[in-house]
Amino acid sequence: MKKRNAIAYKIYPKKTVNRIEKKMNYLGQDNKNSTFAFLNLRLLFSILLFGIFFSMKYGYILAPILTLLFYYALEKIVFDYPIKKRGLKLEEEAIFFFEILCLTLESNSNLKGALELTSKNIDSELSLEFKKALHEVRMGKSFTESLIALKERIPSDTINTIILNLTESSIFGNSVLSSLQNQLDYLREKRLLTIKAEIAKLPTKISVLSVLFFVPIMLLIILSPILLQFLAG
Repeated sequence: MKKRNAIAYKIYPKKTVNRIEKKMNYLGQDNKNSTFAFLNLRLLFSILLFGIFFSMKYGYILAPILTLLFYYALEKIVFDYPIKKRGLKLEEEAIFFFEILCLTLESNSNLKGALELTSKNIDSELSLEFKKALHEVRMGKSFTESLIALKERIPSDTINTIILNLTESSIFGNSVLSSLQNQLDYLREKRLLTIKAEIAKLPTKISVLSVLFFVPIMLLIILSPILLQFLAG
């Protein structure tokens, strides 16, 4: 495996490999893909597509353009869109998760114990990530190290700020309740603004649907007598 990775690092720039690895982590625990498998498949399909496009008319112009478009668009389709979607989902789950954590911390000042109790009683993707971090602690990692590793799997700056506060609380022993409540207020406000933005888009979406579906139907109803007369005559 090390030999294969060494060869792969010679083919691909280290910066590219690190970027793809980072995005792989952001996809979460369900992701079973390999960084080098994606890079190799993308390169292989790019070469094949280049050959196909090059054999067409004006292929010497189309082949490089379309192959480059495929090469960069594939990363956005496979990673960027799912990562953005997952980040929004985690932020939705974070409101309830950290609300329960706040309540747990009020009765249990031990941060690790409060996280264990909260993640055990909540069924969500964010909870699973905290369970994984706590499992790593039981396997020998320090609590601080597991929280730092957790940040690398969460594609949300807001949640990562909360995790950073939890990490600092673990290191220095200070209370995290005040900063946690402030971050929760920010998450609620952000969620409210997202909902308002979605509501604001509804008239445009309804207008587009009207043009595509209702207007042709209305025209058909209005013009149907004329069409029937024309067909009958």
